[in-house]
Amino acid sequence: MDKLSFFAKKLLSKLGHKGERVCCAESCTGGMIAATLTDIPGSSAIFSRGFVTYSNEAKMEMLGVKSETLELHGAVSGQTVSEMASGALTASNGEADFAIAVSGVAGPEGGSAEKPVGLVYICILKKGGIGKINRYIFDGDRHSVRVQTTQRALENLNLIV
Repeated sequence: MDKLSFFAKKLLSKLGHKGERVCCAESCTGGMIAATLTDIPGSSAIFSRGFVTYSNEAKMEMLGVKSETLELHGAVSGQTVSEMASGALTASNGEADFAIAVSGVAGPEGGSAEKPVGLVYICILKKGGIGKINRYIFDGDRHSVRVQTTQRALENLNLIV
């Protein structure tokens, strides 16, 4: 069993035992977190929904990310993933207890001195709580950055469930 499947199964089991559900808002992973979770049989009882909001417009329209946040901090920022997670929980209409939100620079282009390739922000938010935001810089190619982001997001939620 690969690491992604291991963390996904562990997470779904923990959430299932507590009767809780999860949703996700993804940018740089393009749905990889949702796909990893839904690869597990029985995930429909625990996985509520996923939002792939690659563009800034999608982040604003689907998740309610403020244009001011994007202008001031950019799509790859702690502030943006916080608003993405909050928007995903809101859009779940009370179905989800937790939200995972990710945004980053997967590469190979798009990086800068301030926001290099591999920079990723992950927010884990529990309904009624304050989001836990982490900043990472992952090594490797585009696929590797996306896989590492997915794995770390699942690990992070496992730690608080």
